[in-house]
Amino acid sequence: MAPVNHLQARAGFRLVVSLCLLGSVSLTFTPASRAQEMDHMHHGGEGDIPVMPSATMIMPMIRNPMLPGAKSLRPSVSEFLPGEGIDPGTLPMAGPREIVDLASGDTLALEASLVRKMVAGETFVMYAFNEQIPGPLIRVQRGAEVHVRFTNRIDMETTVHWHGLRLDNRFDGVPGLTQDAVQPGETFDYTIRFPDDGIYWYHPHVREDIQQDLGLYGNMLVRPDREPYEDPVHSEQVVTLDDILIEGRELVPFGREAGNFSIMGRFGNVLLVNGEQRYDLDAKTGEVVRFYLTNVSNTRTFNLSFGGAPMKLVGADIGRFEKEMFVRSVAIAPAQRYVVEVMFEESGEYTVSNRITGLNHMRGEFFSAVDTLGVVRVSNELAVPDRGESFRALHVIEEVRDEVEPYRKYVDAPVDRELLLTVDIHDLPVQVMQFIAIDTVYRSPVEFTDVMSHMNWLSTSNEVRWILRDVDTGAENMDIDWRFEVGDVVKIRLRNDPDAFHPMNHPVHLHGQRFLVLSRDGVPNENLAWKDTALLPVGATVDLLLEVTNPGQWMLHCHIAEHLEAGMMMAFAVEPGG
Repeated sequence: MAPVNHLQARAGFRLVVSLCLLGSVSLTFTPASRAQEMDHMHHGGEGDIPVMPSATMIMPMIRNPMLPGAKSLRPSVSEFLPGEGIDPGTLPMAGPREIVDLASGDTLALEASLVRKMVAGETFVMYAFNEQIPGPLIRVQRGAEVHVRFTNRIDMETTVHWHGLRLDNRFDGVPGLTQDAVQPGETFDYTIRFPDDGIYWYHPHVREDIQQDLGLYGNMLVRPDREPYEDPVHSEQVVTLDDILIEGRELVPFGREAGNFSIMGRFGNVLLVNGEQRYDLDAKTGEVVRFYLTNVSNTRTFNLSFGGAPMKLVGADIGRFEKEMFVRSVAIAPAQRYVVEVMFEESGEYTVSNRITGLNHMRGEFFSAVDTLGVVRVSNELAVPDRGESFRALHVIEEVRDEVEPYRKYVDAPVDRELLLTVDIHDLPVQVMQFIAIDTVYRSPVEFTDVMSHMNWLSTSNEVRWILRDVDTGAENMDIDWRFEVGDVVKIRLRNDPDAFHPMNHPVHLHGQRFLVLSRDGVPNENLAWKDTALLPVGATVDLLLEVTNPGQWMLHCHIAEHLEAGMMMAFAVEPGG
């Protein structure tokens, strides 16, 4: 029996995280009581994070001392792993992604299937698009329209969601809202249009906690007719960041009837870059590389840096920032994309790292760690031509500034819609409920890793209900009724409840439209970019300005896969207008 599709079925310390919406991050620690609010978020770097070097991609699960009587506890769901009853030896090995260049009018055959994949020295049954993990990199020109004939050959029903694209609603890939789920053995024809340049991705919208986690994801790179950014570069790299959870020699099973790991989401203990445990890149001295970054993990927020090499942030989910800026790291939440340019000025090796600070909830202690994702090896050979002068310049992008300038007046405008993000947890074993109550004494604005793994594993969407609550009406999740017209400009306030039973950060994604992050905690954003996913740390208040351009029924949801599976989603309607 395949897992149930719940999307269709349910239509004292303080961690001060200066996590600006531009992607840089700074972490400091100050004494504080639980009642105190977080400081507002601002721009910063990562230079003050104490780190412990690590040379491995396999991270041990951080296991707190087991609570009394908890050892024998099990989740309220049965276990699921893909390929039940299938001889793994009959399955093809997954290969690396291939680049597919499509012109307007072209058709791509895209197939989801079972594959074998080697991770951490073991071979597992996983999923793949066209037998590739990640799936094919689709490259098109802005304004193109292409056709995708999708075939489902996995052991679950599924769809394909084209994340971030302002495409026709009937092809958005949401079962029960825009299409019926594609059953095993069936096909569905998508027509995809690309009105905006940038980096996008595609993934299922059925049990993402399983299907996406096991390899069903791929990127789309949309080119304009000109150089997409102000700086010419020597080379470009499309990079996906992911993780996977392994215990011993086996994948940790998923919940069949409902998702597990529902409180914090499923953190993996093996980090992956482009589907592999180690990222390797060769470069020349002085080479400038443009990295298109996508976080495809279920719940992990990465904090990425390149061994001290100067890094310039130039783009976000849907296009460029108004102003380029130098950053020391990029904090990238699930589903977000950022574009950075990195100059490797000297020969040698540059470590690609994930630098994080976590909170041990049992002990009430912070810890720091560095996960090594890979290395960039820079030879003595000089890159030509010399791009140093253009790289060091910080450009103001007048085209973007002119486009967003009319929307700045909405910073002080009244809020049109407001959502409170919170949670209802019930019916977990008493030991777990008591631990969670104690755990909430310490509030991490962003959970960078799982430090309560046993309790998190025990929680399923039978006991955990993540909530979007309309502050004006009290309606929650799929009962919320928002209606707009094309041409509307809607100011939406998102508030992440710090007093929830277990507060958690949330990357909030809107389908089919684009928005600006106007302000965080009352502080106006001075460097705007069009986005489709915004990260809300615990206790944060974020004002979005939604530009309504695309008619249809659209989703708004948390992009932590287990939170979505636990109900944290709503739909809003857009009428064509007059």
